[in-house]
Amino acid sequence: MTQEQKIHEQEQYGLRPEAEKFPMMVVMSYVYLCNAHCPNCPYNNSDIRSQYKDALYMSDEIFKRIADECGPHGSLLRLSGGGEPMLHPQAVEHILYAKEKGCRVGLITNGSKLSEEQLRAIIEGNIDAIEFSVDAGDAETYAKVRGLDWDNLNKTVAAARRIRDELKSETRIVCSIINQEGVDVDKAEAHWTPLVDKVQVRKYLTWGYNEDHSADSTPYLPPEKRLPCPWLFERLNIDSRGSVTLCGEDIAFAEAFANILDNSIEEIWTGAHFEALREKHINHHGDEIKICSTCPDWQFRSWQYNYWKVLNDAESTKQQRRKA
Repeated sequence: MTQEQKIHEQEQYGLRPEAEKFPMMVVMSYVYLCNAHCPNCPYNNSDIRSQYKDALYMSDEIFKRIADECGPHGSLLRLSGGGEPMLHPQAVEHILYAKEKGCRVGLITNGSKLSEEQLRAIIEGNIDAIEFSVDAGDAETYAKVRGLDWDNLNKTVAAARRIRDELKSETRIVCSIINQEGVDVDKAEAHWTPLVDKVQVRKYLTWGYNEDHSADSTPYLPPEKRLPCPWLFERLNIDSRGSVTLCGEDIAFAEAFANILDNSIEEIWTGAHFEALREKHINHHGDEIKICSTCPDWQFRSWQYNYWKVLNDAESTKQQRRKA
């Protein structure tokens, strides 16, 4: 294994120690509405949202069932997928409920619908991370890749940092930039780095729906080796109906195989079906799984450069600034 490969691969593969009994992360397709107009969004480039007209918002029952079970395990609820989480009318209430139950919570937001009052509430509640999807370092680029108000975004990010520092909250403030054509990543990093705890540069993913507009197609995992995808070994994906699929790549939940209204998260995570899927990956036969056989983004998964590293890096910056 070369030094470069070590950055993303592992010597042995399997469930991470922290995920042997329960997923480290539950990724929630929490809402299927969005106010942004991102040209490279797989939801904008498909009819998936129209298929969720009966469940545009995750119900209170489903959210609380997830939080109640995840809390004792300290699992991280990641409010993401489908649309803009802050368009959910119960978003703040749900975040605070999950924190009270012992969950860790990460919010991924475009920031456009996040008021100072809401920021103060969730930061005071010690939400673990607020990740702003920015994707640009100037107003002109931002208008093309997000279609939202640049000045409002900067104001909201600044408010999040100010409130966090004022309250001395544990919240980490993160910005993410997708490395795509037409975006000056260096300029974007330079703009946001002084303002937040961590700037994460993400690979461009097609999710099986987008045209490929990546500005950096260098793989993390060598495609020819068919190494196991880390997502099956650390995270569970649940949609607004409570359905569970094997991987976040299945954004349409076409391969859903369980529902949390019928079985507990622990039963699903440790069940025979999910174990069989993981075994195929461990034995380099992941391509025998339907969604995995056509996955264009598998090569951009990393066992080392991941959300956990982003949180750790953000925490380190936050602590250093507090000591300064």
